[in-house]
Formats: sequence, C-alpha cells, structure tokens
Amino acid sequence: MPLVAWPLAFVAATFVHLVLNVAGATPWDSVTKCLLAPLLAGWVLAAGGPRIVALALLFCVVGDLLLELTPSDTWFLPGMAAFALAHICFIAFFASRGAFDRLADHPLVGAAYLAAAVALVVWLWDGLEPGLRVPVAVYALLLTTTAVCAWASGPVAAAGGLLFLVSDALIALDVAGRWTPRPEGFWVMLTYALAIGLLTAGVLGSRADARVPARA
Repeated sequence: MPLVAWPLAFVAATFVHLVLNVAGATPWDSVTKCLLAPLLAGWVLAAGGPRIVALALLFCVVGDLLLELTPSDTWFLPGMAAFALAHICFIAFFASRGAFDRLADHPLVGAAYLAAAVALVVWLWDGLEPGLRVPVAVYALLLTTTAVCAWASGPVAAAGGLLFLVSDALIALDVAGRWTPRPEGFWVMLTYALAIGLLTAGVLGSRADARVPARA
C-alpha cells in the first residue's frame, strides 16, 4: 500500500463517518468510527514512525470501540481508561523528544492550559456522577499534558493536541449535563478526527524535518 494512501484513506473514512453520523446510520457510523485510528496507526508503521505513537492510536481504537458498546454507562470508564493509556503513550513520546525541556522555557503556556483544564473540571464537578469525578479529573490532567507537550513539538501537533482537548471537553459537557452540541456527536467526532490526524501528521512531520540536513 503506497504511503500516501494511508492518510488519504483516513480522510475518506472521516468524511464517510461524519455523513453517517449526521444521518444516524447505525451501526455503520460506529464501524467507520473504529476505522479512523487504525488507518493512522498503519500510516505511522508504514512510514517507519515511532511505535509508541502507533500504540497510542491503537489504544484510541479500543476506547472508540468501548464507547460504542451498550449500555454506555457501563463502558464509559473502561473507554476513558483506554484513552488515558493513549495519552500516556503520547506523553512518553513527546517527553522523549524533549517536550518538557522546551516547556520549561515557556512556563506560561503550561500554566494557561492547566488553568483552562482546572476551570472546566470545577465547572463540571457538580454535574458529574460521584464515581466519575476523580477519573475525569485524572483524565483531564493526562489530556492537558498531551496537549501541552504537543504544543512544544510543533504547530501541527499543537493543533492536534488542542483539538483533542476540545473534543473531550464537548463529551464532558454532555456527560455532566451542561451542554450537548448539535448535531449530537458530529462536532465531537470532527474535532477528534482532526486531533488524531494532526497529532499523527505532526509526529511524522517532525521526524522528516529532523532527517533534513541543515543548510550552510
């Protein structure tokens, strides 16, 4: 399979999924949803990219699948745990590339992301079921760390990390009964697909840039 076919297949699958999502075409919307991250993982592996990023994307697949199972209340925490493992992988990758060292030179960036995450969790707190409050807070910390580390790793990855924050914030707002964006699910999936796509492109792009010799 040509290398360029992987991102093109991802874009096509994303478009099809969003159309099916708006149309409420169950279960095909769920099937296409669970194709997105595997296509990106295939792209990473085909490009010789970092396996830990491919693993992160595979954890995203597990999370996507679990969140599609019914009853949704039963599988929400396991799904969130799968995505938490994905973020741990992303953080480990970005940290290995010096993200925390670069962040040390820009403390206000990390502080701004953290403040936004704390404000969101505080706002959601009373609307969350008691059993979800601590897991959501822990997950928010991991998600924010991914976003901040992505910011330190280049503009493409930064956009992906920020959109991951937006996507999961929309889910949290719905779960806490604060606000449900309409059409339901569309904006969550659009921002999520863009997030993982840009994170993947940012990772692979940074590796390509690193292989280009500096000009005199």
